[in-house]
Amino acid sequence: MARKNRSPEENERRAKIRELLQASNISSMDDIQNLFKETIAEFIENGLDAELDDELGYSKYDYKNKWTDNSRNGHSNKTLRTSFGDVKVAVPRNRNGEFEPQLLKKNQTSISQDIEEKILSMYAKGMTTSDIESHIRDIYGIEVSDTTVSRVTDKILPIAKEWQQRPLEATYAVVFLDAIHFHVRSEGQIVKKAVYIAIGINLDGRKDVLGMWVGENESAKFWATVLNSLRNRGVEDIFIACTDNLTGFFAAIEAVFPKTGIQNCIIHQIRNSTRYVSYKDLKALVADLKAVYAAVDEPSALEALEAFAQRWDKKYPKISASWQDNWPNLSTYFKFPQEVRRLIYTTNAIEGFNRQLRKVTKAKSVFPTDDSLLKMLYLAMMDITKKWTGRRQDWSMIHAQLAVYFADRLPD
Repeated sequence: MARKNRSPEENERRAKIRELLQASNISSMDDIQNLFKETIAEFIENGLDAELDDELGYSKYDYKNKWTDNSRNGHSNKTLRTSFGDVKVAVPRNRNGEFEPQLLKKNQTSISQDIEEKILSMYAKGMTTSDIESHIRDIYGIEVSDTTVSRVTDKILPIAKEWQQRPLEATYAVVFLDAIHFHVRSEGQIVKKAVYIAIGINLDGRKDVLGMWVGENESAKFWATVLNSLRNRGVEDIFIACTDNLTGFFAAIEAVFPKTGIQNCIIHQIRNSTRYVSYKDLKALVADLKAVYAAVDEPSALEALEAFAQRWDKKYPKISASWQDNWPNLSTYFKFPQEVRRLIYTTNAIEGFNRQLRKVTKAKSVFPTDDSLLKMLYLAMMDITKKWTGRRQDWSMIHAQLAVYFADRLPD
């Protein structure tokens, strides 16, 4: 049945393949593998010759159309690692030595998307060094050591550090700030390190990781360093910063970006409020809290908070006190319409990113150095953000609202 469904072109190709197999005296899978290797070499060499023709402007022996002093200058031999084994390729040269082939780059020593790219891709997805070694051996028949994997991934460090220092846009509509914690070996001890993360949404509605900083346990002092880093890289204004309720965070933001509105994460506040609530009270208490944070406006929210206090203060006096103490930074979102509220009232945008980082790094209980942590996070970040290609679907409406509330701060 399959044969009848083949197109005339496919039947013609199959006939030529049969002729080739007969002419090559193929009798085993090893013979087929060797034939594939020769086919790969022939394909690459023909492509390289065609590239050099384009470079010189005339084909081989076509001297009538030669207008350059440059000319062919023999070949150099290169051995490529492939999934079928080593393949020897003759790479054409020109007399001026300026030929830069694109099909097979000068420093490329393997094909199949290059082994190093595969190692980096596997590392970015959280595979252990031993897993990477096994996969490369099984797929490509090549032995790589843990030293080789480290050498390959270490090439990312200068790129990651350059990325961390790249210039940023002058104005961001929203910046989400949060930290994620990892264990790192330091001076013979295992210590808990905080990775400070900033994700920005620019005025076009596009999301970007602005930076990741490895530091000691989370503190407002280090957050001030992070914010100063953003300013030094070109950020002049942030309309709204969305954070957790870390002590001193407000002062750190105000010191660097004094005009920025601060919205503490409502979800963090709810979690903190319900941490020690009895299970039998939880459902009713959360419903009363929802009347506060889901109110139509701030006056209604304050009325609901007062009602909450009257009902629950005798049993849980710290909850309403916490909401009242943090109200200036919990209530920022009430100033805005629903579209903007949904964007800023939680730090879900950055927490979702953090969850993906944890998924990638779960195989690593302890990182040997800060640099090893940074390079894995950078590769994971690049892998995660490949999907961040567009802007929010509701951005036109959000931007229109921001244009009203921040008219004097929008760039021309």
